[in-house]
Amino acid sequence: MKYKYQLILIGENEEFFKALEIELKKGFDDLKIISDALKVIREQDVDNEYSGGQAAFVIYAGHKNNITGRQLEILEKQKLDANIILPVYNKSFTEEIPDFLSNQNGVTYNDNLIKIKNIVLEGFELLRKNRKLFISYKRSESSNIAIQLYEFLERNNFDVFIDTHSIDKGEEFQEELWHRMTDCDLILMLNTKEFLKSDWCKQELDKAHLKRIGIVHLLWPDCDFEDFSHLGYSKKLNDKDFDKPLFSDLTKGRLKESALSEILNLVESSRARNLASRQDWLITDFTQAANDNNIEVNLQHSRYITQKLDNGKLKVFIPTVGIPQSINCHNSQKLIKQIEDKEIESITLIFDELSIRNYWLEHLDWLNEYLEIKTLKKSQFNTVFSK
Repeated sequence: MKYKYQLILIGENEEFFKALEIELKKGFDDLKIISDALKVIREQDVDNEYSGGQAAFVIYAGHKNNITGRQLEILEKQKLDANIILPVYNKSFTEEIPDFLSNQNGVTYNDNLIKIKNIVLEGFELLRKNRKLFISYKRSESSNIAIQLYEFLERNNFDVFIDTHSIDKGEEFQEELWHRMTDCDLILMLNTKEFLKSDWCKQELDKAHLKRIGIVHLLWPDCDFEDFSHLGYSKKLNDKDFDKPLFSDLTKGRLKESALSEILNLVESSRARNLASRQDWLITDFTQAANDNNIEVNLQHSRYITQKLDNGKLKVFIPTVGIPQSINCHNSQKLIKQIEDKEIESITLIFDELSIRNYWLEHLDWLNEYLEIKTLKKSQFNTVFSK
């Protein structure tokens, strides 16, 4: 495979580097991208192995008292190449990270391996940088904890939707709620005892299944676990996960910090698998439409689809999860031009328009009149092949 995602590791924290490499390969597996696409480059190999024309992400995990002139030279070159540099430290950013990187946001590596993996995948544009999460809950049973989770996840760089905070006055409430749910990475569902007896909660669950959006279930101590025991993304809460007063005090219950950390890890580790699953459904529906019209298409290693034309050019179709935006068009064009060495006839983002509001669909139709990169609704898959 010619195109590689380059991870450049600078510093002496070998234990962390080895753990991160293992975790990233799992991340590529979750995204159904062959692990050979990840190229790990150590500082001694940068001159021979690094390619400036391909995606690169740099991690510095060392101590400024030990930094060498060679390491500084590499970091300066990577900064000039406009590659992201993530400083990773043990306890103190200011005491460990060199002044040269003082304007970069850093992260501690303690208990943050999954988060760092996702930051790298976002840097490669394999995961969306807008980390969108939808909280589904029964107001009379878990409002306090829903708000606690909203605030906690916002602090951890998630764009969180919660019905009481996220819809402007005067908006069509239900339409906007479905629209926002469509664009989220995951749904965090607070399964309290009476959750499924709420019509609104049942509708949200049904809509999530219809859109094939991944759900992380938090199961309350008095919730019947048998109803959800088959779920892969779930955490059964116990009395000890709650501060006093206990969870049964529905107006005052709060989760402990230890429980919040576990929930964060569960959410982080579920994002890539859910993204790949939703892409799979789009890819399956699109390739089926091509097959129905006797058109041959091929799924490439980087999870985009190509159709070879008689003139030798390629049509490229990119499965897009959520609501397409103009920045998706721009990034897709850059990526395809880097990966493909054949002449490109056209690039099209394919998406499922179910529950996306009409004003946004009209906006996408308008963009199609002006942008080189087009968007294609799922309902139009057959028409693009029957022309």
